[in-house]
Amino acid sequence: MLLRDRLLALTVAVVWGLNFPATAIALEHWPPFLLAAVRFTLLAVPTLLFVPRPPIPFRMLVLVGATLGVLQFAFLYLSMASGMPSGLASLVLQASAPFTVVLAGVFLRERLTRRQVVGVTIAVLALAAIAVHRSQTAALLPVVLALCGALGWAIGNVATRKAGAPNGLHLTLWWSVVPPIPMAVLSFVVEGPARMGQALGTAFTLEALPADLGLLYIVLVASLVGYGLWTRLMSRYPSSTVAPFSMLVPVVGVLASWLAFGEVPDLVEVVAGVVVVGGVLWASRTPQLTLAAPVAGTPAATIPAVTPAAVSPGVPDGPR
Repeated sequence: MLLRDRLLALTVAVVWGLNFPATAIALEHWPPFLLAAVRFTLLAVPTLLFVPRPPIPFRMLVLVGATLGVLQFAFLYLSMASGMPSGLASLVLQASAPFTVVLAGVFLRERLTRRQVVGVTIAVLALAAIAVHRSQTAALLPVVLALCGALGWAIGNVATRKAGAPNGLHLTLWWSVVPPIPMAVLSFVVEGPARMGQALGTAFTLEALPADLGLLYIVLVASLVGYGLWTRLMSRYPSSTVAPFSMLVPVVGVLASWLAFGEVPDLVEVVAGVVVVGGVLWASRTPQLTLAAPVAGTPAATIPAVTPAAVSPGVPDGPR
């Protein structure tokens, strides 16, 4: 992975890490399914009016939206509304990284290098250490719900890679068109029209201002910036190269939750967080000789020293 793209992946980790305390603040006013419906509606309306639809099959667009949008956030928001601390939620959701690696190997035939196996294994073990240490702070149900959200994210990662959209931001905006109706229906059935009306009717009051600011961060920064960069990276590199960066998110999430809510990390979490960073950086480093391997039918002399597209021939290269 190029240094520039590695920095972009680190930016995504910071943006998404801060997203967890922002979500916890938003959930103080908005019920979980309605929060998701409003979030994606705010993205979907301008998208339908002004953004060109990406040239990918409609079924792939629906699949990406149903997994990244509906499955991931329905379970994540429900988990946090059920008592999952934001820092721990940021940790458990990163189970999407090993889920993505496994699913990419099964459905996309992506092969892991020894470096990636070692790096991901180290990071997963460090995350497991944090999870065991923090497991006493959350009941079992919220953890299971967050793991279901992580699986939805992983399926969406693989679907994004398979779609190969030429413009990652356009895909990010267009898959946001899928969740509003399913989420609104879930909110109506599960949360009830009375609770929906109360949340919407008091949305612009002074008391709701912190929650509204959290919602704006989720929409403008976490969705547009975070998923725009993430989708771009997923379209350029194998899923097994990009997905490990998501394991940096809990490091930011735990620290941000500490500052926002006083969820103080102790020495075990700090040390394990450092190990996560090291494991991800190790996994993302690929020797030039591996990247320079010629694509079938292409003379080796025409391959640049670093060619992301050569890692997975046949998948469209993303925008640069």
